[in-house]
Amino acid sequence: MRGIHLSPPPTQTTNTIQSQTFAAPTAATNPNQIQFLPFQTNRNNRKKKHKTPILCLSSTNPSKIHPQPPLVVVGSANADIYVEIDRLPKEGETLPAKTGQTLAGGKGANQAACGGKLSYPTYFVGQVGQDSYGKLVTEALRSGGVCLDHVTTVSGGTPTGHAVVMLQSDGQNSIIIVGGANMSCWPEILPQHDLDVVRNAGIVLLQREIPDPVNIQVAKAARSAGVPVIFDAGGMDSPIPQELLNYVDILSPNETELGRLTGMASESFADIAQAAAKCHKWGVKQVLVKLGEKGSALFIEGEEPIQQPAISAKKVLDTTGAGDTFTAAFAVALVEGKSKKECLKFAAAAASLCVQVKGAIPSMPDRKSVLELLNYH
Repeated sequence: MRGIHLSPPPTQTTNTIQSQTFAAPTAATNPNQIQFLPFQTNRNNRKKKHKTPILCLSSTNPSKIHPQPPLVVVGSANADIYVEIDRLPKEGETLPAKTGQTLAGGKGANQAACGGKLSYPTYFVGQVGQDSYGKLVTEALRSGGVCLDHVTTVSGGTPTGHAVVMLQSDGQNSIIIVGGANMSCWPEILPQHDLDVVRNAGIVLLQREIPDPVNIQVAKAARSAGVPVIFDAGGMDSPIPQELLNYVDILSPNETELGRLTGMASESFADIAQAAAKCHKWGVKQVLVKLGEKGSALFIEGEEPIQQPAISAKKVLDTTGAGDTFTAAFAVALVEGKSKKECLKFAAAAASLCVQVKGAIPSMPDRKSVLELLNYH
């Protein structure tokens, strides 16, 4: 495609990894942080284990201990290069963009930022390069209240992951991704301190923009400690390894991803239900399907589906990050002990607010805004 230029990733990379920690803000530096009531997580059919309180060592208040088991997001961090266009270019065609800007994104970073902005203790485990894009992402996460003790900066010229987001006038988007540090230089065996924060989590979020072996290690560690895992199916267009599915509690695709993964139709609700049933046969007991403007549905094996209509937005400006917002908001509500129906409604409200603002991380709503919207629905 002409008209968009991406700098190619370096021809050589190194497996040398150096750690870099970043300061996470305290409540004093985040005046908009919302207070919220603690809830106990309800984990049926699991062996209950005592969770050690988590310290965010990079915090400017190192003595602060989170009273709640955190949301831990392991995944990708990108710089999203937005170009606003009237339509997608045809083959060989060059189109002018109305505007262009670079914002922090990536499915993992998006979900972590959402958890932080919803005022829930959130940790991000991921990798960035030694470049301006890496600084952009970490600054955005830090300003959202995310703990960055487990973010690694990789050396050797590997760039931070980045993406071109082609945003059309109706708010729909098409995206091209350069994996960069998201797909390179991960250690063969994850450091023990990263796995420890996973084992002490209240819930873990994974996606498909980092290597499958990394996700498998994280999911295994979570399962060993009785921590539920939500796996967002967005990212790589390839079959999900069965070894990974064995450790996933909730699989969360959108309707297109569900159809692609199962090889089945996903046009009607009946189609989607049948495709979800195929996922159940893979060992995944719960399938959370994001249906865009049609809402969402949770398919729990042996139970009736739970449906949630979309909460309409005043105006759709940008759908980028809406699915990540939905998944992260659902996870926050779930770890706080809400019912599945309440989780779906909370997530729908968060996603509705997200699409009304341009950008992924900049569009993530705070808890107060979500609760205010729910007062009217």
